[in-house]
Amino acid sequence: MTVLELREVSKVYGDGPAEVHALADVSMTVDDGELVAVMGPSGSGKSTLLTIAGTLEEPTRGQVLVGGAAVSGMSRNDRARLRRRSIGYVFQDFNLLAGLTAAENVSLPLELDGMPGKPARAAGLRALEELGLGERAASFPDELSGGERQRVAIARAVVGERRLLLADEPSGALDSANGEAVMRLIRAACHSGVGGVVVTHDAQLASWADRVVFLRDGRVVDQTAPIPGPESLLAPER
Repeated sequence: MTVLELREVSKVYGDGPAEVHALADVSMTVDDGELVAVMGPSGSGKSTLLTIAGTLEEPTRGQVLVGGAAVSGMSRNDRARLRRRSIGYVFQDFNLLAGLTAAENVSLPLELDGMPGKPARAAGLRALEELGLGERAASFPDELSGGERQRVAIARAVVGERRLLLADEPSGALDSANGEAVMRLIRAACHSGVGGVVVTHDAQLASWADRVVFLRDGRVVDQTAPIPGPESLLAPER
């Protein structure tokens, strides 16, 4: 089943001489169980594509469908509910809540969606432990290193029953060992049926993907299978 579909999506910022075409007629699909990497030079529209796919921004033209449902027909509350229940998002700047512990940050989306506190916290702890952060569960974000905060953000994105995982440079703040742990978790989520989109400039990270979409000047210029790397050999069989 297709979990994400972009149909001729364009995004224009500003108008007149200041008009910027961030995306131009971009079409792509992501199926459940599939991991897609999006690559391209700075300013090619990678992050804009991700925020539109995650319903955080609306396209100027075109359609976005998540799980077959057209986002444009949803109210603001319905879009927020869709993000909370179905979409896991890993931001470049982590977006962790400073007043909550690592475990509370991870379990918060589940509790907001109605899961009782105890099972929500248990699910959050399991996700943290998978990323080697079980001992840091009670720490606040300002007590964590940049790499640890990144792993908390990953855990928050994959906890629960998400259908779509969107990640913007998810291993950017990590060393190679922790970067591998993050990609293992993302691949494991896809192996269980989640559709994933990872924006990256790193060819080694892209080697974990089933397909690579290349953007330039806001347009899709190519789609291809990645060049196999050592990381792809460690990915689970599909």
